[in-house]
Amino acid sequence: MAKAIWNGVILAESDNCQIVEGNFYFPPETINKQYFQTSDTHTTCGWKGVASYYTISVNGQQNKDAAWYYPETKEKAKNIQGYIAFWKGVKVES
Repeated sequence: MAKAIWNGVILAESDNCQIVEGNFYFPPETINKQYFQTSDTHTTCGWKGVASYYTISVNGQQNKDAAWYYPETKEKAKNIQGYIAFWKGVKVES
């Protein structure tokens, strides 16, 4: 069971993560949505597509763009379409 934790709170928990390039991608239904705020940030990966971001907000603290996902992926990344990954100090335990 993988868990994503930041600021003492479990952001996501799943035993159905996809691991791509060393990152755990959590199924969208496994995140605790109350901690996620949509961001205007977007980046592009050559083989995955355009990523969108979430800012994490826990106990009055914000971690800008600490989670990302691909709403629409290129063909080779269909297994992570809509799945959420973390960085910027979010700890993933497996």
